[in-house]
Amino acid sequence: MIALAIGAVAALARGAEPAAQPNQPAIVFPGKTWERRTPAEVRLDATKLDELAALVEGRGCVVRHGYLVFSWGDEAKSRDVASAVKPLVSTLLAIAVEEGKLASVDARVADVLPDLATLDGGKNAAITWRHFASQTSGYGLREAPGTAYGYNDFALALYYDTLMEKVFRQDGNDVLRTRLAEPLEFEDPYSFDKPKPGRLSTSVRDFARFGLLYLRGGRWHDREIIEPKLLAMLLTSPIPADLPRTTGEDAPMLPDQRSLGGGKNITPAGPGFYSFNWWLNRIDAQGRRLYVDAPPDTYVAAGHGGKRMLWVIPSLDLVVSWNDSPIEDHDASPGDASTKCNRAARLMVEAARPAGEKVEY
Repeated sequence: MIALAIGAVAALARGAEPAAQPNQPAIVFPGKTWERRTPAEVRLDATKLDELAALVEGRGCVVRHGYLVFSWGDEAKSRDVASAVKPLVSTLLAIAVEEGKLASVDARVADVLPDLATLDGGKNAAITWRHFASQTSGYGLREAPGTAYGYNDFALALYYDTLMEKVFRQDGNDVLRTRLAEPLEFEDPYSFDKPKPGRLSTSVRDFARFGLLYLRGGRWHDREIIEPKLLAMLLTSPIPADLPRTTGEDAPMLPDQRSLGGGKNITPAGPGFYSFNWWLNRIDAQGRRLYVDAPPDTYVAAGHGGKRMLWVIPSLDLVVSWNDSPIEDHDASPGDASTKCNRAARLMVEAARPAGEKVEY
């Protein structure tokens, strides 16, 4: 099943539709409200899901085969998802390319923001949208674009602001509403400016819709929201595992530059895993898998080190969304089976696997 899921992404990259598989469940989407099933009806172990909820705490939900099958806490409460918003920003970047507002993700940001071209002796003139989405822009740091990894919330704020103001030329809430929230029929209040512009406030069950959009190859019912080739690019473009980390030495930024929330060099984790703000379950330069007990096709959006997360596991046809968890060991997870993030992944897999089935990754 894992090989089939990876093959489906490859098919998307070639522009082909993944072939239907024998005994594959019907493709299901929610309407204005989620259609619900019990865990047993979608072959999930409810005991393992109870263990997952006890481990994660906060509130969350589990979606399988397009049905909402399990939740804990208040699934309708809208709250900031912190850095888990970042893949959504890169999704809007892909949509801007699809709409012809940008030539490609490799276009220079300075083409729409000329002040960037002369900043710091012209070093920033080469920054592309891909650099922003990969945390390799070097913005506000000494390294040239593309030469070092720095998880940089000042760069991400510039990414968001420039994409909305100079490319879409719309308020971020309007862009979110028209491109994602309305097409995906979000059922709870949402905002793209709480607690500040570029920070998404949404419910766990609406965030799960965003995960399901990816799980369904960029389609929602009979509408293509994201072109398959662009979606495949977002999920298959990790930065090189051997890319060095920034030294963290400051460099000039544009006047009044704000942050999306953090600093310029937040975590060493990223090279080998990070693709257009998604975290892929791949291998880093030390040979460590991000989540040792999750299938290789897993990808996640992570905020506040694991407090706010969206998991997508294509080989299990599974989406899990949570918020306000005490978990904060995402960055410590590479190669470590004992972290709470990895233990949560293991429970997801165990919930979906028949008892005693062994799977080698």
